[in-house]
Amino acid sequence: MSQRIFGAVLLLACAGLGLLAWGYHAPFSYEPVGPRAYPLLLLILMGLGALYLLVKPASTTSPSDEPPLDRHVIGKVVGCVAIFILYAALFEPLGFVPASLIFGIAMARLYEGTWVASVISGVLLAAGLYMLFDKVLDVPLPLGILSALES
Repeated sequence: MSQRIFGAVLLLACAGLGLLAWGYHAPFSYEPVGPRAYPLLLLILMGLGALYLLVKPASTTSPSDEPPLDRHVIGKVVGCVAIFILYAALFEPLGFVPASLIFGIAMARLYEGTWVASVISGVLLAAGLYMLFDKVLDVPLPLGILSALES
């Protein structure tokens, strides 16, 4: 029941934020898709997740099947927040691709991925997101230390 309540609240929040984002227009144009596309895309994805929480069948698990909120879980949450802060701090100076590579590897290692799988997923994440935003959506991204490779 708590998941359905969370889903309903999240869906309402997404709808409200979507209405706010829809009316946003920047006084200048700095990218082809405009400044509202990214928040709207995220809100649509979050809204779909909220809808899933509302309509999914009832869980057959008992509350005792949930992992306890112990030091291990809290450590992972704190680690995740620290990695996000590190990503935000490194985004401009290092550039999108190196910061995303470090982020992908760190998140995979945080959740016990092997080094090989972590590096592969980090490379795929950084390269894939760069191709999506820079080439497909034509959103300019900071190159940072890779700016010398720009042609």
